[in-house]
Amino acid sequence: MPRTATIARQTNETKIDLSLNLDGSGQARIETGVGFFDHMLDLFVRHGAFDLQVQAAGDLHVDQHHTVEDVGICLGQAFKQALGDKTGIRRYGHMTLPMEETLVTSTVDLSGRYFLVFGPTFPSPKIGEFDSELVEDFWQAFAANALCNLHVQLHYGRNSHHISEAVFKGTARALRMAVEEDPRSPGVVPSTKGTL
Repeated sequence: MPRTATIARQTNETKIDLSLNLDGSGQARIETGVGFFDHMLDLFVRHGAFDLQVQAAGDLHVDQHHTVEDVGICLGQAFKQALGDKTGIRRYGHMTLPMEETLVTSTVDLSGRYFLVFGPTFPSPKIGEFDSELVEDFWQAFAANALCNLHVQLHYGRNSHHISEAVFKGTARALRMAVEEDPRSPGVVPSTKGTL
């Protein structure tokens, strides 16, 4: 069965159309109107080996928050939908990823329960025109809607761009591991409860 999802979300603040293929090859077509965010999503797709299309129109005359958060909501919902009952997946994933002077660890459990621990702080409030705090807001929205535990730790780092990039790449790699089929447990839900 293809592990794909299509999500459409429209509010008074944003209109988002998103499609995801968990078993892709890293192909991205992303237009959110927020250049730095598009760059981060492109990195996420490439390192996760997912295929992702995002078309987002938001109230950027207000700020970038609604667009970034609502894309996080939609991407989390897409992961949840594409995974179905999670039969046969590894469930857990982790990556410690260097990005020049920065080192980040991302760890995920596709548990069906939401929890986010986000450790990174950013030396600068802006990355170009992008509010640094939106990185955490995006992953908060993602984890809450994917229903996963996500722990992100910054070991060290000086450059806000590098920190953000390491977070997106590392989390992509952790999710890539977690959604992979486990050849030792085919057809088995990875939980003693029998459901996730």
